[in-house]
Formats: sequence, C-alpha cells, structure tokens
Amino acid sequence: MRYLLEIAYDGTAFHGSQVQGELHTVQFALNKALSTLLRQPIETFGASRTDEGVHALGNAYHFDWEDGIHPQLIYKLNALLPPQMAVKRLMQAIKPDFNARFDASSRSYRYKIYRKKDPFKQSRALFFPYPLQLDKLNATAAVIKEYIDFESFCKRNSQTFTHNCTIFRSYWEDHGDELHYIVEANRFLRGMVRALVGTQLKVMKQEDPVAALRKIIEAKNCTLADFSVTGNGLYLEAVNFPEGFLEEIVQER
Repeated sequence: MRYLLEIAYDGTAFHGSQVQGELHTVQFALNKALSTLLRQPIETFGASRTDEGVHALGNAYHFDWEDGIHPQLIYKLNALLPPQMAVKRLMQAIKPDFNARFDASSRSYRYKIYRKKDPFKQSRALFFPYPLQLDKLNATAAVIKEYIDFESFCKRNSQTFTHNCTIFRSYWEDHGDELHYIVEANRFLRGMVRALVGTQLKVMKQEDPVAALRKIIEAKNCTLADFSVTGNGLYLEAVNFPEGFLEEIVQER
C-alpha cells in the first residue's frame, strides 16, 4: 500500500527538505524515523522541495509499506522526529500509482513581512521597515495571474522542461504589523516565490509598479528579478490533491 504523510517543520533547523547524503534535512529525518519505527529501510518521496530556512505547514511525502499501519503511527513518529518537525496527518492512497509530486493539483505559499523590529520574528519573517502601500502591492499581485511564462522568476541552471505555471491565487493581506503575500499555482519554478516577493518589493520604488513588473515578466530574463529576500519568511502552506485520490486514516492519540 502507498501512504502519504503531511509534515510541518521549522526550516531554520534543516539544510533544506530534500535528502543530501547524511546532511540533516527534513526528508533524511523522516526516512530515519520511519525506518526505525517500521524496522526496515523506508524511502519517502516529497511533493515539494523547500530550500534551507524555508518553513512548511503542510508538505507531503509518500512511502510504501506492505503491512498494516499501527493505530498510533503518528504519535510514535512524532516521538522519534526532531522537535522542529511534526507529522500532522496520515492518508492512504486510493490511486495505486499515486505520486506526491506529480499528482498534486496545486501548492500554496505564504511569505511574511514585518515592519517593526521584533527579535521574536527574525527567524519567522522578513524585516522590511520601509513604506509599502497595500493597494499597490495587490495591483502587482493581480498582474501575476495574467501570465503563464515565468522564466524571469526561475534561477539559472534550473533543470526544468518548461517555465509555464498557472497561478490560481496571488494577493497580499494586511496583518497589522505584518504583510503577507499568498500565492497558489499548479507548479512553481526554483526560487520563484521568493523572486515574486522580492521583485514586487523592488518595483514599489518605481513610479508605475505595475508597468515595471510587466516589463520584468515579459523580458524573460532572471537577472531583472530580485531573488534576495530571505527564506525564513517563506511558508509552504499546503499541497493539494484531487478529490478521491487519498483517504485519511484516523489515528489514536
């Protein structure tokens, strides 16, 4: 049987999400905990790769296991995993060849910015103490939904067959001292979300931010985008799958 785990983690504690030899990554820690608990080597496959420092509220990993699932698997896994990481849900795949990466219908991200210095937020959001207008930010965010080709927002030397992405949601929210950028798409390119945020902040200095952003998108040149915003403000909020692909397994506490 194929199963899916929904995982949350503090990205500042890991060298990214994907396995990189013996480095302390999210996937390495998950594979190790599953293998220890199930007493045989277990390899997981992730839905979305996150860079070092990037957080997740709901990344997804599938794995295969031929025996029955323990009614306290989540509880036992969480006891083995590092404190900066937690399993939230366990699901069984209905589709036999289900794949966490390729069967995802969309992924949603949130980027957090705070404007008043706060030592308790420095690893959770980007400190940006400069004037910003929410209406102008939402104007640039709306423009992003009009495009499909996002070559300008893909890092160089990325192994991708296409730069096309379908953006379902793109907008900013006011949370008092914080501003959040929310974006959902069928897929994202390497470094794309951070580039979307950094470039929007960059064009706010222009007389016409919307026109400036359009110029960057249409140039299809990544040197014009701004990839410099830090990973600690970025959260993978959810990986979404089509209805009927998964069934949640209720666990004992």
